[in-house]
Amino acid sequence: MIKTQISEDFHLSRIVHGHWRLADWKLSNQELLKLTEQCIELGVTSFDHADIYGNYACEALFGEALNLKPSLRSDIQIISKCGIKLATDRYPERKLKTYDYSYKHIVDSVENSLRNLKTDYLDLLLLHRPSPFFAPAEVAKAFSDLKRAGKVLHFGVSNFSSAQFEMLNSYTEEKLVTNQVEISPACLEHFENGNIDSFLKERIKPMAWSPLAGGRLFNPNTEQEKHIAKTLSDIANELDLKSIDQVIYAWLLKHPVCILPIVGTSKIERIKSAVEALNIDMSHEQWFRIYASTGIEMP
Repeated sequence: MIKTQISEDFHLSRIVHGHWRLADWKLSNQELLKLTEQCIELGVTSFDHADIYGNYACEALFGEALNLKPSLRSDIQIISKCGIKLATDRYPERKLKTYDYSYKHIVDSVENSLRNLKTDYLDLLLLHRPSPFFAPAEVAKAFSDLKRAGKVLHFGVSNFSSAQFEMLNSYTEEKLVTNQVEISPACLEHFENGNIDSFLKERIKPMAWSPLAGGRLFNPNTEQEKHIAKTLSDIANELDLKSIDQVIYAWLLKHPVCILPIVGTSKIERIKSAVEALNIDMSHEQWFRIYASTGIEMP
């Protein structure tokens, strides 16, 4: 597995294991520990969380599994996110889902994540989504204090535009190291809104959530999805690959911006499939055929 240098003193595995649906996997602590160890053996050492995943339950599930073998902590990188406040049965006093990037909420969220994950530090903290109510100086102070306390080693964002990224970066002592955004053959938004260009300019390596378009390309419904799926299937045959998921991962991995796909599955075979995509030699023309399969005319 290729380790990807995210900043001067920080790396993530090129394939990241995503835990958004961890609660749905219904794994015992021992089963989750085994899956984590299998990921590490494959070179997948980075694990993506958020405080709200699984209605605030997923971090604790991972923490209980990791607690069975605490020595694994030094072999992995734990990523988490904060900033979204869900109105759920866990918080009946909340009447509306909101964002909160106050100093107190960021620090409290990290403290909760550390307790749930049973660790002393997060390798990477991301702000989950941009908010229309955002005080960057307050965010920067939270980052600075968390860094000095050794509770968070690195910081980034998720779903931010290039302007929002640059704005926050202008306030922080610790420069943001990544932006986690949605990228797939069915979601080209960040090629079109200037984010990919900004990543290249600033040498930022983005993480890609929902790289398989939420599974829609395996059972396409719209004409556009059917056309994308047909193109992926044709290229899978050309490359003698067993599934279109490997074609998608190879397409993401080929781009020079150095995309880190987040693979959210409990099936070790699917994780292996993503890792194997690192060795696929996709041609320049095949890459553009996939890009153009949404209906974009080239050139």
